[in-house]
Amino acid sequence: MTKQAIPHLTSLIYFLIVAGIHIVFAQSLPVGTPGLEDRYRRDQLLGKLDSSISFSVRPLNTKALLKSNSYDGDRIFSVNDRHPNRDNGLYLELLPINWQHQITSGFPYGWNDGSMIPNVGYQTQFSAGVYAEYKFFSIQLRPEFVYAQNQYYVGFDGKTKPSWDVWYAYYNNIDMPEHFGDGPYTKLFPGQSSIRFNYGALSAGLSTENIWWGPGIRNSLLMSNTAPGFLHATLNTTHPIHTNIGSFEGQFIVGKLKGSGFTPTKQGIANHYDEYYIPKPDTWRYISGLTMVWQPKWLHGLSMGFAQSFVVNRSDQGSGIADYLSLPFIGYTSHYNKENPEKTGTDEQLRKRDAYISFFGRWVMPKGNAEIYVEYGRNDLPWDNRDFMVEIENSRAYTVGFRKLVPFNRAREEYVQIGLEATQTEKSRTLQVRDGNSWYIHPVVRHGYTHRGQLLGAGIGPGSNVQTVYVSWLRGLKQIGIQVERLVHLNDFYYSASQDIRGNWVDLGFSALTEWDYKHFVFNAKVHYAHSYNYQYELIPHPDQAQDPDKYWWSFTPVDKNPFQLSIGAMYRF
Repeated sequence: MTKQAIPHLTSLIYFLIVAGIHIVFAQSLPVGTPGLEDRYRRDQLLGKLDSSISFSVRPLNTKALLKSNSYDGDRIFSVNDRHPNRDNGLYLELLPINWQHQITSGFPYGWNDGSMIPNVGYQTQFSAGVYAEYKFFSIQLRPEFVYAQNQYYVGFDGKTKPSWDVWYAYYNNIDMPEHFGDGPYTKLFPGQSSIRFNYGALSAGLSTENIWWGPGIRNSLLMSNTAPGFLHATLNTTHPIHTNIGSFEGQFIVGKLKGSGFTPTKQGIANHYDEYYIPKPDTWRYISGLTMVWQPKWLHGLSMGFAQSFVVNRSDQGSGIADYLSLPFIGYTSHYNKENPEKTGTDEQLRKRDAYISFFGRWVMPKGNAEIYVEYGRNDLPWDNRDFMVEIENSRAYTVGFRKLVPFNRAREEYVQIGLEATQTEKSRTLQVRDGNSWYIHPVVRHGYTHRGQLLGAGIGPGSNVQTVYVSWLRGLKQIGIQVERLVHLNDFYYSASQDIRGNWVDLGFSALTEWDYKHFVFNAKVHYAHSYNYQYELIPHPDQAQDPDKYWWSFTPVDKNPFQLSIGAMYRF
């Protein structure tokens, strides 16, 4: 911006203010907003928030939360905030300034951090913006700036040619690079921005906001905030629509996904067998998705829903309606062609699409200050209903979780939070009799289920598992807690590459975390330490193992690491 433009911008802002601009409170609360998003979810367990909000279609809108400002959870919605004369004026609001920092040693760790990248060293993310509304139209501009030191670290080293062959069989079919370039990474993203037409409970427009579908807290199978937000057109509810049979929420999207532009691992390293690398197509990918949630009128606090999506290379996309739109359960049929076996398969396979579907439920129990939730998904659609019932575990992934708030000091409204969540994307035993793709990996859509090199779904990655237990003290937005997490890395690859039961790569992590509000500020901090067993699936056998395997099998030398990560951040609310 030029120096000459600054006075004109200042004059414009001053004119708008004196002309009678009122503050409007209809912006969305970005997925993963530190402290605030989960605080609203806890309020629901305490009976302080409408139980018809499923928390399975996010970002949340202020209209659903019934708050005058979604960034101030202690303020309630008043009559004046509804703006009876909103059709006659322009409304403007400054969005919070959010500044996050990370320092990571050893190797990259973590997910659900949006435009940040898997990084070793220092990394920072800065965001700020403005929201404006005029009559039925709204615009939210909230870009995100990311800088990562992006230091080199030792990634996969399979030692042998066969192991590299199997490794590339996976990583040639997903855009999930070990390194995002050879030096510092700097990028400006459009971030949590949108332009919309809003009417009643519906909103339609263009957006680059992160999306979260499903009830999970740490992981979601189809949509999460692990990757940066992608450009998409959206039609969604802004709050539950109440009917005679219950309330409904939903979202329909079509969008554009981009690749990272980086190779799976650094090229030119001796004995890394670069000849196995196959460059990915230079094309963008089309994505369409749909989710719907129903909370039955007769079962208070219970929400049930489904989500489905598909990704296709733009060069492979057909021209029919079903080739562009993810329609409820349409296209999930199978065909057998005796004359032409190449045309045998499900509709998704024949259309060369990477398709996913999940079903989920969440039960909020305000009297017990607790919630329980589950999500079950598939990436290989069943041949027919009989196949689904006989092998329901085929190609499945799932998330289960539970949380309870135990009163600690009722006079001060303090609670102890106890929770657990487990997610599994590892293949089931059906792989012994029927082949299938690991979650998020695809041999035709070879960038996989990713955007700019990061996963759209569960951040733990393809063929991986995680179990998390957490305990914390709570008072309002304030929190002090600990977390224990066991993460198993890419078991699907490991069992394909090795028959050795000793070498699974497993991280046992311990974290201390806090969130604290003070006046206009919300602070957050987390210290994470892990013991990484068999880093990158490596161990050193005992020298005499070949002569006496029974005696020396478990006398190997571990190749372990102890990574560390410090995350701190602050948000200023105007």
